[in-house]
Amino acid sequence: MNKESYLQRFKASTIQENYLQNLAELQSLHMQNIPFENLDVIRKTPIYLNLESIYEKIVNQQRGGYCYELNGLFHWLLDELGFEAKLISATVQKPDGTWSKSDTHAAILVELDTLYLVDAGFGDSTISPIPVGGERHTDHSGTYRVQQVDDVYYDLIRENDETEKVLYRFSTEEKQLADFHEGCIFNQVSKDSPFTHDDLVTRATAQGRITLSGSQLTRSENGHKEKTELSAEEKKQVLKDEFGIDQDALEEQMH
Repeated sequence: MNKESYLQRFKASTIQENYLQNLAELQSLHMQNIPFENLDVIRKTPIYLNLESIYEKIVNQQRGGYCYELNGLFHWLLDELGFEAKLISATVQKPDGTWSKSDTHAAILVELDTLYLVDAGFGDSTISPIPVGGERHTDHSGTYRVQQVDDVYYDLIRENDETEKVLYRFSTEEKQLADFHEGCIFNQVSKDSPFTHDDLVTRATAQGRITLSGSQLTRSENGHKEKTELSAEEKKQVLKDEFGIDQDALEEQMH
């Protein structure tokens, strides 16, 4: 695997120093140029937790992926660049307040002047490292902070318009990519997985986010949302223009 090719994939240049601003730029560019997407899940193309096959998909095939792929590969890159980074597991809180299957989300912790939560694979979330010490950080998608729950667990919280929402709960225990095997299978096949129902492709933009859910396109810019229903042909074009994904190539893989 070639880290220079991977950096070029998301329009990043080789960094000289391992500072917070460099880490923040890598995360932001990654999330703007490599989409979170579940297209393989919907098309029943198996996803394996193998860095070489993930690299092939994301870098060579110009695709995106879901958390294990995006954070698995990004963790490898951070490690290669000399950051003190480790994979961790998290449990996602659903919109209704109940919890998803435990430890099925993969994220990253990076030790700099303090410990930072870095997540390039959670879809609509922060594009910046969040200090685990509790300081707030604000970007176009909201204000975020990490709150310690007890001796083991921490919550990632988003504040929007006076309301607080726990996005997920995590511990600082180091994980290997292989530890997510069960979660990876669950999220590909279970009807309880949020990824097995319809196409979902999303990426950050300079001022917000663009999301394709089923045949609905949502553009968010500085808090303003605009939704558009797409025809099959328009959806195909949006996949190509906005996310760099060739639908014809996807369908060919299935046969």
